[in-house]
Amino acid sequence: MSENPRARYNNDDNVASFETFFRAWLVRQEHLLDELISAQENHHQSRDEDLKELVKRVLAHYQQYYQEKSKVAQHNVFLLFAPTWFTPFEQTFFWIAGFNPTLAFRVVNESVKDLADEQRQRMDSLSVETRVEEKLLNDELARIQESVAGPTIMELARRRGRLGEWEMTEGEEVTESNLRASLESLVANADMLRTTTAAKVVEILDPLQNVKFFTAVARLQLRIRRWASHGESEKDES
Repeated sequence: MSENPRARYNNDDNVASFETFFRAWLVRQEHLLDELISAQENHHQSRDEDLKELVKRVLAHYQQYYQEKSKVAQHNVFLLFAPTWFTPFEQTFFWIAGFNPTLAFRVVNESVKDLADEQRQRMDSLSVETRVEEKLLNDELARIQESVAGPTIMELARRRGRLGEWEMTEGEEVTESNLRASLESLVANADMLRTTTAAKVVEILDPLQNVKFFTAVARLQLRIRRWASHGESEKDES
């Protein structure tokens, strides 16, 4: 089957557009991290309202990422399962085209040491609730995989994410359309779980604790990316 040149162009153009956005997004991420670190170090001089405003801007920053990501999903959801804007090392931390929601609880445990008993109880309850939702999405992913004869979702993503559409029989087009719709819904639900989990964590923590939490989150994400970049540089030099 021959590749559709127009679809290939559109896919490459879509990828390039998102990669440009993502590079700028990471720059803003580093600037926000500087603000978070400064707020944490000088919290005695800050009002709760100032810390809340900073946290609000951080949440808006992440929301912007998910909004742009949803546009990619609508264009070609397979791109999100083999994203060229993340290195293979970064993708080892992924769960359904993004970071695992329960990672938030590990970050809270490591970065926020002054949780009150009531906060800890609410956090434990939220953790259980999130794991139940994760299990449902894992089951849905397994169901989708079972519906695909032969290749894994990741193999399909690598093959179709970059090549886009090609000439198909009517039956193949129906199968392709159904698979895309299922994966779009799955990714949307996984991203919703990621964002709602973060929002609920923010509700449990006080303003300074939220600053500590998001400082640790940003540091972890940027550290993973630097490790990945360092590893890729070493490969290029060898």
